[in-house]
Amino acid sequence: MKDRIVILGAGESGIGAALLAQLNGFDVLVSDGGLINPVFKEELARHVIEFEEGAHTREKILKASLVIKSPGIPEKSEIVKLLRKSGIEIISEIEFAYRYKGNSKIVAVTGSNGKTTTASMIYHIYQSAGLDCALVGNIGFSFARQVAADPKKIYVIEISSFQLDDIKTFRADVGIITNITEDHLDRYEYNFENYIKSKFRIIENQTKEDVFIYNADDEVTIKYVNQFLKQSNSLPISMNKQLPQGAYIIDAEMHLKWKREEMNMSVEDFALKGKHNQYNTMAAGLSAVVMDIRKEKIRDSIQTFESLDHRMSTVATIRGVEFINDSKATNVNSTWYALESMTKPVILILGGVDKGNDYSFIKDLVKEKVKAIVCLGVDNRKIHEAFGGEMSLIVNTESAKGAVQAAFHFAEKGDVVLLSPACASFDLFKNYEDRGMQFIEAVKDL
Repeated sequence: MKDRIVILGAGESGIGAALLAQLNGFDVLVSDGGLINPVFKEELARHVIEFEEGAHTREKILKASLVIKSPGIPEKSEIVKLLRKSGIEIISEIEFAYRYKGNSKIVAVTGSNGKTTTASMIYHIYQSAGLDCALVGNIGFSFARQVAADPKKIYVIEISSFQLDDIKTFRADVGIITNITEDHLDRYEYNFENYIKSKFRIIENQTKEDVFIYNADDEVTIKYVNQFLKQSNSLPISMNKQLPQGAYIIDAEMHLKWKREEMNMSVEDFALKGKHNQYNTMAAGLSAVVMDIRKEKIRDSIQTFESLDHRMSTVATIRGVEFINDSKATNVNSTWYALESMTKPVILILGGVDKGNDYSFIKDLVKEKVKAIVCLGVDNRKIHEAFGGEMSLIVNTESAKGAVQAAFHFAEKGDVVLLSPACASFDLFKNYEDRGMQFIEAVKDL
């Protein structure tokens, strides 16, 4: 009889895990407590994979020899508590995919901010250099789907803390933590240390052959790095000091150093502007040097990389008012970076599902740069409490269209309307992409 694998959650990672499990001869059940996206449902039916939606049938699930849990399902959910009590092994989709990836190399990127940009830039450099690679994880295809459908020699994986929570053997040849700031505290019992431990799991299985790239200017990372660093070759990045190994920027010049290799490049030539992107570029460039990619290829790729959708992208300028889409800013730190880079007066669109946000972090920047706040969410109390004393103009809206119209009403020629919500989006939208697209459409309709 075939071993039974149960997959909890029928999103992209769940479907990818189901396809890989079926390919490897398992009896598969996909169980989702909500409704399954019709596209995914059709795919499961096409592959003759058993599924259920709207409920988790305990009897079926407890027959599993292994459970693969969607990163979106919290530990406190009833079905997870039941499984923990039963002793059935629970792993994440990235752990499952790792077990079937063969001899391929893994470059894994996590962090509170910058991980999508860093992972995307790494992929751009590797692909431009002709390496057989794929960009997976939180971007595009799940790791498991890629392993099942089109295996590669190198996987560049963007990984969230939730995915790291359920790894066992997963090991990154190159592990990167971009930075660590308070985020997702609702999932970590409002204990920042739990979240920090989760991020550092990216290096827990590394050996002395592997590399760990981290931000030496990030206070939280530096405070905890020695606690978690075991055997990896550690390569710090910094803008504050020269380093014997790693990456640093001094006098607007980036230096990448690994073993006997060294590469220099002017920050003026970086495609991505802003201090935070200089850190992302150092991390990506350093990973390329570790992979023995030629300096000219690295230099060319850093110069040609294009910024990501929904991350600080200008939508339009209407009657002298610039509209910027930063919908991907789903935490306060991301919004801090966005505000920090602003040189014009800002009408800030803020709000959504609060993940335990501490808005005091952006209070000074709001006071300095923001003329009005437009709340875009179901529950905006915390925003009013945080900024009501500083800001006379705060309004509530419940749609992208309403938010854009209110912001345009407050704006004058020379102002910027900035969608940088600092919150998750699923109170009013499917995800941050949907929020960004609706914002774009609303701007076009003005």
